[in-house]
Amino acid sequence: MDMDDAGQADERPTMGLQPLSRPRLYEQVAGQITSWVAENGLKPGDRLLPERELAARLGVSRATVSQALVALEVIGVVAVRHGDGAILTDVTGRQRVLEALREHAKRLPDIIDARDALETKIAALAGERRTDEDMQDIDSALEVMDKDIGSGGRGVEGDELFHGAVTKAAHSSLLATMMGEISELILETRIESLSQPGRPRDSLTAHRLIAEAIRAGDPAAAAAAMHSHVEMVSDVAVLRG
Repeated sequence: MDMDDAGQADERPTMGLQPLSRPRLYEQVAGQITSWVAENGLKPGDRLLPERELAARLGVSRATVSQALVALEVIGVVAVRHGDGAILTDVTGRQRVLEALREHAKRLPDIIDARDALETKIAALAGERRTDEDMQDIDSALEVMDKDIGSGGRGVEGDELFHGAVTKAAHSSLLATMMGEISELILETRIESLSQPGRPRDSLTAHRLIAEAIRAGDPAAAAAAMHSHVEMVSDVAVLRG
């Protein structure tokens, strides 16, 4: 037992007390943006201020504003469109936004573990079972991603098409169903990862390595390439900060 200043045992209850977590800077910025949206009566479809202006008004770096907008995109509050900036898609209270951001950060490692387990096996099976038609779908997805990145986009659609094509090439209905069950959660990691500086081009390079291993009919190389890719995907700012 703890002793108080008079030497008496301190019998005050302490169960249930937990250390308070300090909001990360991007969470604070996301909360400020949410408050600004409410104060100005913005509605779904309205465009937010440009990143540079938000950064200047909030007194933070543009990188922090970008991270906050990505976090808001992941939980469905905004849609970040190349050339259009951030468009409001949902009006949610500040406290609910902060709770959603923290829940996202907490579940992200589990999502990545699930991706690694499922997609590594899927890549190996694709290396064994792929057809010429499957390879056409995989190559088409790579072209979509390359074109989007080349025009300044993040390649989100092409990334999704690629992993869908690899899953199809595995010819396992049960694994395809399992991937479908977590598809919305995987979208969170996809947006989070492809918003990192330089990540879209790195991801495209990793996809090409996976594709070549599948094309060569090398299950072990395909699995190793997919595992390395998922490890890269797991390196996101929300888990580092």
